[in-house]
Amino acid sequence: MNTTIAQHTLESLRSVVTGNVLVPDNNGYDAARRAWNLVADQRPAIVVVADSAADVAETMRFARANGMRVAPQSTGHAAMALEPLDGAILLKTSRMQRVDIDPTTRGARAAAGAQWQHVTAPASAHGLAALAGSSPNVGVTGYTLGGGLGWLARRYGLAANSLTAAEIVTADGQLARVDADHEPGLFWAIRGGGGSVGVVTALEMMLYPVREVYAGAVFFPITRTAELLHAWREWTDTVPDELTSIARILRLPPLPDIPEQLRGQNFALVEACYLGDARSGADLLRPLRELGPIMDSFAMIPASALGQLHMDPQQSVPAEGDGALLRDAPAAAIDAIVAVAGPDADTSLVSVEIRQLGGALARKAPGGGLQATLDGKYLVLGVGFGRTAQLGAAVRADARATLTALSSWRADYDYYNFRETPAPAKAALPVDSAQRLRRIAATYDPDHTIISAHPVDPAGPSPHVIMPRDR
Repeated sequence: MNTTIAQHTLESLRSVVTGNVLVPDNNGYDAARRAWNLVADQRPAIVVVADSAADVAETMRFARANGMRVAPQSTGHAAMALEPLDGAILLKTSRMQRVDIDPTTRGARAAAGAQWQHVTAPASAHGLAALAGSSPNVGVTGYTLGGGLGWLARRYGLAANSLTAAEIVTADGQLARVDADHEPGLFWAIRGGGGSVGVVTALEMMLYPVREVYAGAVFFPITRTAELLHAWREWTDTVPDELTSIARILRLPPLPDIPEQLRGQNFALVEACYLGDARSGADLLRPLRELGPIMDSFAMIPASALGQLHMDPQQSVPAEGDGALLRDAPAAAIDAIVAVAGPDADTSLVSVEIRQLGGALARKAPGGGLQATLDGKYLVLGVGFGRTAQLGAAVRADARATLTALSSWRADYDYYNFRETPAPAKAALPVDSAQRLRRIAATYDPDHTIISAHPVDPAGPSPHVIMPRDR
């Protein structure tokens, strides 16, 4: 369809949607099209800001009738991985933020626009924790559909595998509730395969009896990066599943929203979360403390406070970068990271982190979804701020250089949520999972209506031939 939408066609959509329907010449269009990641310059033909699942269904029917594609989006943290939205509909679910906590069943239901802070705070009032990410303002839906790797992951696994049900609008505009017994193929696909087979309007998930954790970070001068990273790498072989950690090389800009004691300084550090008491946590942490950190923030904290541990920005930023899954990170891999991002490196990356995997992540989740396991021991991510085109190009180049330096240890695929540049689903998923996802996409979205972060090229019959549902 031409990007210029006929007025009568547009009014037909507005007549059935209670939320906002905006085109480029409308006031509010620029604000509505904006993603959390300010580098993403999204310019869709239409923005629909949905108020409900009914709005989502009407938008999908309109798109199908008018030959348009739809990009669902809650916060837009992962917007840099999207293809251009020219001629498409950007379907914002950010207003759909209702969260219900059931302490009896230890479950939560989160609408599509909910952020993790909307779940963790009410859950903590009942002594429960969700498998949330490191940023409280990340959308629950996008994070979970792409896997969901958080501070409790080595004990409880990926957030995707804690889903018990989902409410989804399929590409033909039909609303369905899916679980292990209803449309199990679709339920399998959304648990780690992104949003390529339907528009999720709500997720239901398990919560866990975690009231407090022993968590914090030990900071060292960046000049001690090699010493700390090698010690941390050896230490990760000794810790239990109840402990999840991240080693980072951090160059903090002199911005006012950064704590004064950290502002404008460079560090090597280890962040960790332990599901246990302070005494046991201190015993586990001793090898790192014996190195003599210049700052140590470890303490017992409410599980809901874990969103502050990683110090992610609380406001929209122009972020660039990329990540990769590593089979392992031996001493040579640590040396490679230090060479490209350590104290002597000329890099524009603000943060280079190595996340410890293993534990529950390495064991296939019973009844799990598409990402039932992560076949790697570590995950690396490099990010920086692309405030200008020149800076953005530098960050992209430095992120590529970091991943290239680690090419000898990269897994055969990358972790879906940390592949932050455009790539097909087959680059971010195991081969057999990607192939099954293609078959399911051919069933539920044969016309390629849905635009997802890592697109699936549907297999099977030509468009407009609807196959039986995958059961």
